[in-house]
Amino acid sequence: MLIFGLRTVTHRLGVLTLLCRNCGNTAAQVLSRRVTKFSLFFVPLFPVRTKYGVQCTFCGASCDVSKDEADRLAVR
Repeated sequence: MLIFGLRTVTHRLGVLTLLCRNCGNTAAQVLSRRVTKFSLFFVPLFPVRTKYGVQCTFCGASCDVSKDEADRLAVR
């Protein structure tokens, strides 16, 4: 019997003040990285997918960004 699955962990990379793409307000945006790993017997083994995103603290909308854009925003 094998027990396997996927587990997603969210890492908060920082909080930035940006213009929201959804509501148009200048508000704090949370930059995060979501890593999905394959796990066997509840032990995460290797990453399957990595996504970056920002979420507006004013309206709650979130959108995905590319790795390059996330790196550029994290330097700010």
